[in-house]
Amino acid sequence: MYSFSALADREDLGIDIPRPKAMGVVLAVVAVLGGISVPVVAKPVLTTSARAERVHTQFLENRRAGLSKQHDPYHAPPQAQVVEEAPEPWEAKPYPWHHQINATVFWVGEQPTRRNPTPNTASSWDQQWVRSFGGYDHPQRRNGFAPAGFTPKLNPFYFALPYNDLGKDGQHRAEAPDVIPWFWREYRGSSLSVCHERWIAIHHRGRICFAQWKDVGPFRTDDWQYVFKGQKPQPNINGNAGLDVSPAVRDFLGLPGSGRVDWRFVEDQEVREGPWAPWVDPLPPPGP
Repeated sequence: MYSFSALADREDLGIDIPRPKAMGVVLAVVAVLGGISVPVVAKPVLTTSARAERVHTQFLENRRAGLSKQHDPYHAPPQAQVVEEAPEPWEAKPYPWHHQINATVFWVGEQPTRRNPTPNTASSWDQQWVRSFGGYDHPQRRNGFAPAGFTPKLNPFYFALPYNDLGKDGQHRAEAPDVIPWFWREYRGSSLSVCHERWIAIHHRGRICFAQWKDVGPFRTDDWQYVFKGQKPQPNINGNAGLDVSPAVRDFLGLPGSGRVDWRFVEDQEVREGPWAPWVDPLPPPGP
């Protein structure tokens, strides 16, 4: 085998001789020119991490190719395939107030009565409501805004409105996409409620409380004209009540048991500080 100085002489004769590029490269004799062995650069030896990266890249390319052949792998309606982001706080238009609505009190675990024939051991969206809550939300035995004797697992500031976006078949009602303002933004499937756990602000005599939608009532489950379009609640035997509130909401607002309130839907970022704060979803961190 010739030295590099000898190889340089052959370059003067017009013969193109490849040179090693860097350390860590394997040299191999792969050709003979005129009886002279010529060293050429072989392919570099890949490290373990480099090989892993190459395999991973190929895997991703294969997955992209496979998904691109599927028109709709999740079988979602076209509206649900459009990304609709919540408006920024300074861009959001506040939902309108419902004024002078008769509110009554209900609670997790409440037993049926003449004026309330449906027990509250289960909610419209949680068949194990008492268990999920952690116990019986006694309206009289209180520890501050929480029930006495245990720490609730769910927000004690809750309410019910007379509309369920899910029908008896467990699927969204026909009018739900048209009447619920945030429907497609919150859509997660045809059998998942977009109303459950929604926040509202409730005003009574200068105080404002924030609470989450946990059940449906009083009495009706289909009064979308009132809940979303601003009409008055449908008549009922509880003084045409249009809102049920929990004992915690009652105590915070100072309601005597029932009373007239104003309420409106709010976005998460509109929920002010208060004893309900631990149950507010945290906002994402600001961008760079």
